[in-house]
Amino acid sequence: MRRLLAALPLMLLLLSPAGLAEDTPPTGSAVFTPAQRTEIVRILREALKSDPSILRDAVGALRADEGIRHDAAARAAIGSSSEALLHDPGDPVAGNPTGDVTVVEFFDIRCPYCRVMQPVLEQLVREDRGVRLVLKDFPVLGPESKLGARALLAAQRQGGYLKLQEALMRSHPPTAESLREEAATLGLDWGRLQHDMADPAIQRKIDANLALARALGVQGTPAFVVDGKLIEGAVEISDLQHAIGEARGK
Repeated sequence: MRRLLAALPLMLLLLSPAGLAEDTPPTGSAVFTPAQRTEIVRILREALKSDPSILRDAVGALRADEGIRHDAAARAAIGSSSEALLHDPGDPVAGNPTGDVTVVEFFDIRCPYCRVMQPVLEQLVREDRGVRLVLKDFPVLGPESKLGARALLAAQRQGGYLKLQEALMRSHPPTAESLREEAATLGLDWGRLQHDMADPAIQRKIDANLALARALGVQGTPAFVVDGKLIEGAVEISDLQHAIGEARGK
């Protein structure tokens, strides 16, 4: 929406006399005289006055074209990054590790929409035993997100990633003290967890996730990848099921 609002003043400028002034360099193959430019502007203005939906339709077409180009770029990036996306041995996996369809989620433990999706994903892997869910920590919402991501990846070394993730996705932003309490509750070795959180390899894994998300054009959380398709935002379980069905259909 912000991009659309930012584009409107530019479109109006292009339709003004200044936008089509005599000294404006030609941007296409056609070159118009000043009189022709003036007449074009007059016709456009009259058309917009008589039917304002022209501008709405034009903006809609621009947005659709931008969406098509974004999807195409995402598919190309996903194809070239498939190994890191689907088969990174450092990634935690939920659902069926040998499932026939992989769903990749980029998430932040503090993202409210990721929290909305948590029970949806739990339902998805519970009802569809063929889904392999790859989890990519994508901490973009501040220091607490980064702290939580380091704790999760450290807990993975104790086999405790999924149970700590479930706890953090349902609690307040983590602190060192709250993590210590969660570790005690979940039976994790707090001393080992602290040690592993400081391991540079943990930060390298987070940095790799951030770089991969940027390469794919991920703009926020949550974001999902199913069969080469990028699905952004909180969606219905039916949307994920449809994408999974399409993948199986191939």
